[in-house]
Amino acid sequence: MSGNWLTGKRLVIMGGTSGMGLSAALACIREGARVVVTGRNEETAAAAVSQLKENGKVAIADASKEDAAESAIRICTTSFGGFDGIYHVAGGSGRKYGDGPLHEMSLEGWEQTLNLNLSSLMLSNRAAVRYFLEHKQAGAILNMGSVLGYSPSPKYFTTHAYAAAKSAVIGFSKSIASYYAQNNIRINVIAPALIETPMSKRAATDENIMQFIKTKQPLDGGRIGVPDDADGLAVFLLSDHANFITGQVIAVDGGWSITEGQY
Repeated sequence: MSGNWLTGKRLVIMGGTSGMGLSAALACIREGARVVVTGRNEETAAAAVSQLKENGKVAIADASKEDAAESAIRICTTSFGGFDGIYHVAGGSGRKYGDGPLHEMSLEGWEQTLNLNLSSLMLSNRAAVRYFLEHKQAGAILNMGSVLGYSPSPKYFTTHAYAAAKSAVIGFSKSIASYYAQNNIRINVIAPALIETPMSKRAATDENIMQFIKTKQPLDGGRIGVPDDADGLAVFLLSDHANFITGQVIAVDGGWSITEGQY
């Protein structure tokens, strides 16, 4: 990219202090944006501060709390003079809470996983839409989905609450994209497959799963994805080059959704 796709843009990235969120934040800054990132972990937040430098701000916040996105948007407007778009990356596995196959799933696993991946996203999207409507301006919302929301893999990736949440991200995003298109508020979804992040450590360190991934994600030699595989798409969808695109779900999956995968 040329380094100016996002010149002048003021963005918020929920869940932007590590993994795909931090990678996207750095990509956006390289393309001319100024960015506020949020995260729950003070250690990763401190590390993010040193990487983002003067064009980024870091806020310690839990995306599932009602005021987290609103606070981040306020920081963005105070620090950078406005707010143009939000990228919701925050979320994660609910395995530790009890997500898994339905017959083994706990109610806590279900509720915590949906809160982490869906309720938090609703709150950030709502905060962004309210800002855009109040200020009568166009805006971009980008949501993190997953191929597991529509392309299941039953042997190694069986977390049914997570799949439900990511499927709901698609339905929710399309519904609000339809409703707010008349206000020039665009909402799109990136749906990655297995990407090397802190969340994917279980799979990335399992030899059998990595052997499966070679055939399930056959692009580029059959590898696990890396965070910057999705950065170009995120930059594009947050930029004015995507001004006529809304309600779309775009996979960054190395071929996951069009291959069977061999065990």
